[in-house]
Amino acid sequence: MKFPSPEWIEKYKEELNKGPWKESGKEWVYGPVCFVIEKDERIGLSEPVYMLIDIDKGVCRDAKIVSKEEGEKAPFVIYGEYERWKQIIKGQLEPITALAQGKLKLKGNLAIIVRFVKAANDMVKTAQNIPTEFLN
Repeated sequence: MKFPSPEWIEKYKEELNKGPWKESGKEWVYGPVCFVIEKDERIGLSEPVYMLIDIDKGVCRDAKIVSKEEGEKAPFVIYGEYERWKQIIKGQLEPITALAQGKLKLKGNLAIIVRFVKAANDMVKTAQNIPTEFLN
């Protein structure tokens, strides 16, 4: 499945709801998270892609590609270059470390995110279960 795509994010929702995140994310009550893949014309992304996951208490209620306007309303918006997201999905870069190092940017409360390191890592492990075709 191509990353990013509606099919990929739908499969991610399905995998989240049956993976380890169900347990590690059960205390999450802070609303949706939006992952923003910044535009990169070299690989065919002429606009940023906003992937919204509506998560609550270990359940992913919805996951979809949304407009910039909708994505920016999420309480947590994480921005990164395509290459960074690729590294994260492949398990080469830990998401909380990427935030701490400025490789990803966060709009939202970092203290809350940091409390969910295991959940974030479980989300990455879940993404690794998806047969992903990268654009570069």
